[in-house]
Amino acid sequence: MNRIAAFWKKGKKALVPFITAGFPKRDFTPEIVWGLADSGADMVELGIPFSDPLADGPTIQASSKIALQGGVRLADIFRMTETIRKKGEIPLLLMGYYNPLLTYGLEEFAQDASRSGVDGLIVPDLPPEEGEELSKICRKQSLSLVYLIAPTTPASRITKIADSSSDFSYCVSVTGVTGERKNLSTELKDFLLSLRMKTKKPFVVGFGISTSQQARQLVPLSDGVVVGSALIKLFLKEKNEKAALREACSLVSQMAGSLNGTG
Repeated sequence: MNRIAAFWKKGKKALVPFITAGFPKRDFTPEIVWGLADSGADMVELGIPFSDPLADGPTIQASSKIALQGGVRLADIFRMTETIRKKGEIPLLLMGYYNPLLTYGLEEFAQDASRSGVDGLIVPDLPPEEGEELSKICRKQSLSLVYLIAPTTPASRITKIADSSSDFSYCVSVTGVTGERKNLSTELKDFLLSLRMKTKKPFVVGFGISTSQQARQLVPLSDGVVVGSALIKLFLKEKNEKAALREACSLVSQMAGSLNGTG
């Protein structure tokens, strides 16, 4: 049982911050993860910087560009996760597009990810129908493989996607790219209720979640939330990365309290 599967056995709601690996500085990523873990994060998604991120909004695209300009590559990210593991057991997921994984080599990628302390993968441009090879490789390395479900996903496919996901699914709250939204979609509640009826497997909600109030609204409808753009914005706005980290930890602490009834 990997760390992700072990987490779901606790019966908690999951707060899953997303940060781009190597942003704002290559060597600062482990410190960010440790800070978020200490502030109430239950898992952390590390985004693999990519030059053509189709699902990412302008905020995460900007962070990817900065990381790539800093020379961050997959080998560097595995060194980061090795460092992170020296000080903690928080579940780590890599979120990245399929092309860089193919270029690296799927077998080698999964081996290096597992060896460095990664627990799971999210590949937003890989549907389960095309993910059988990667799924087999991930099982061999005890890596979770998480697929995305969107409001536009046909009802006939939702169960297949949820069943194909290893330990949980990632539910996209809106149609479109990542980024903060002021309000949750009025259709989202009905969509999540219907999703709950189609799968017993946990699912988290992401894309556009940025406040404690939104997290609180999602408590009865999901098993957790992903917050990404709101955190990345803090590091884009504040040039002092330690000051930005303090703000990010404060937001994560507030959202964790909202999810688990202490805030």
